Amino acid sequence: MRLFAALALVAALLWGCAIAENAVDRTEIEVRGTALFLSGEMTSRTPANFLAALDANPQVTTIVQTYMPGSLDDEAVLRMGYALRDRGLNTHLTAQSEIYSGAVDLFLAGRQRTMERGAVIGVHAWADGFGEATDYPPGAPEHQSTVAYTQEMLGSDAFYWFTLQAAPSDGIHEMTAAEIARFGLLTQAVQ
Repeated sequence: MRLFAALALVAALLWGCAIAENAVDRTEIEVRGTALFLSGEMTSRTPANFLAALDANPQVTTIVQTYMPGSLDDEAVLRMGYALRDRGLNTHLTAQSEIYSGAVDLFLAGRQRTMERGAVIGVHAWADGFGEATDYPPGAPEHQSTVAYTQEMLGSDAFYWFTLQAAPSDGIHEMTAAEIARFGLLTQAVQ
């Protein structure tokens, strides 16, 4: 019984730490002319700051993602992506850019999606604390919001299903040029 209580306490502490980390915006936003540069990890606080920066800078036409390891809140990423697409903004990766996980979902929202040679796009499956994405059958409600988002951004959900098979949630798969082309991640050839 004591072991169970100790494990429950540890789990509660870890859960509390995760909630606390998600409550702080870990994304840096910098506007340079018509470009808004994003770096860092997205949290539940990021959408409000992102939208405020866009509202304060109506000249912005392109979101440039630099180093973005992903997100702590997948729903926050989808909200940012829909807002980005609704505003008709483009996304761009420089030769030094590295985007992973949820940051890739944000990239998909660009009307025009461009990248320079050398940029890295890394994907993997998600996990929700109960299991891996691949533990849920394709029609499960856990897939629905990201499937719908991917279909809207790319016209197909094939990329979503690819990411689930590319690497487990604790791994990463850096996409090849052929894979990027196969799933239509770019709207223009690599620069």
